Amino acid sequence: MACCEFPAVMQGCDGAFTVDSSRITFGRGCLAELGERAGALGMRRVALFTDASVAALPIFATARESLAAAGVDVVTYADVHVEPTDASFAEATRFAQEVRPDGYVSLGGGSVIDTCKAANLYATYPADFLAYVNAPIGAGKPVPGPLKPHIACPTTAGTGSEVTGIAIFDLLSLTVKTGIASPALRPTEALVDPDCTASLPAGVVAAAGLDVLSHALESYTARPYVRRPAPPRPSLRPMSQGANPWSDLGCTEALRVLGRNLESAVRDACDSEAREQMMWAATLAGIAFGNAGVHAPHGMAYAVAGLVRDFHPAGYPPDEPLVPHGMSVIVNAPAVFRFTAPASPRRHTEAARLLGADTRDAGPDDAGEVLATELIRIMRAVGMPNGLGGVGYTDDDIAALTEGAFPQQRLLQNAPREMSKRVLADLFGSAMRYW
Repeated sequence: MACCEFPAVMQGCDGAFTVDSSRITFGRGCLAELGERAGALGMRRVALFTDASVAALPIFATARESLAAAGVDVVTYADVHVEPTDASFAEATRFAQEVRPDGYVSLGGGSVIDTCKAANLYATYPADFLAYVNAPIGAGKPVPGPLKPHIACPTTAGTGSEVTGIAIFDLLSLTVKTGIASPALRPTEALVDPDCTASLPAGVVAAAGLDVLSHALESYTARPYVRRPAPPRPSLRPMSQGANPWSDLGCTEALRVLGRNLESAVRDACDSEAREQMMWAATLAGIAFGNAGVHAPHGMAYAVAGLVRDFHPAGYPPDEPLVPHGMSVIVNAPAVFRFTAPASPRRHTEAARLLGADTRDAGPDDAGEVLATELIRIMRAVGMPNGLGGVGYTDDDIAALTEGAFPQQRLLQNAPREMSKRVLADLFGSAMRYW
């Protein structure tokens, strides 16, 4: 969509948008470049963040050997929590404070990359934990200055954390997910090597891929940037700027790639081409939502994941209940897009077409149903649960889910329609089951 196709700028709203991203290297085998990249950034002592599962894989040895060959001293932290919490962020920060590295490397999924971001932040600029956490849950204090260089090496095709300034975690005291958002958190570089996803189980590929889908779909349908209030100063323009011409490029291509490759990537672990394409879609969508922002499905997901009781998904560690992030997002999505479609019917219909739906006879009034139907078809094809009921929730949980989601104003205010508590309660109710 060209700039001129966006609505006219409303009085008091912003007329410009900003594009930021990490430096990106993409391609099979590029993880081997890690040592040279670290050296070029002046790293001599590196804190290497990963988790126990990744630490046992050949890709971990590749990363360490590359760093060692470049003369970099490596100290490893392999205790990252699969779904980070404020407590696990604090443990990682203590490690970083003791090691005193001059640079960071993260090798893993979004949990690893986000934990590395948080450790870098709090070790560099110590503060009360809630100081940097998004308001209204935390104080939303600006990061005082630049952080130490960070090279992110994703091992899942999902979160896009390698190119965003966002770190997500569970706040244990409130049993809700929230996050820290600042351009300063964005990794300096990203090494996106599709070979790193070769060993992922199907359930992880599905959940991560649906997170990518949601990033692209939410950013594409977000409130347009020309409807966002102008910041007091240009330097205060938020990362969640709303849909804009740059983010549209990444969103639409990511949706097209997902429509052609997601099911194959989940179904066949040997389909290396499909998994490579999923990694590319994750990178595109990550850059897009890093500059446009997501909205209601993600805002609702934080409550879904935070209030989980006894759900144990296939492909994930069985030691504690969890709803994987991408799964916690997609179970809300059909209900949300039925509701938001009247705000931009053409975009909702176009998104459904890019994903593979037949939209030839769809009119503006059909947009929400066409997109929701295609999302439900994809959910079933890749083995997702049947809505919130499929991950253990009932109508009795709607009030608690609503209370958990409503504080996520950074996300909810990016939606194209108002997300009041009553609207959220209705959406959670509609998301209980789809088939």
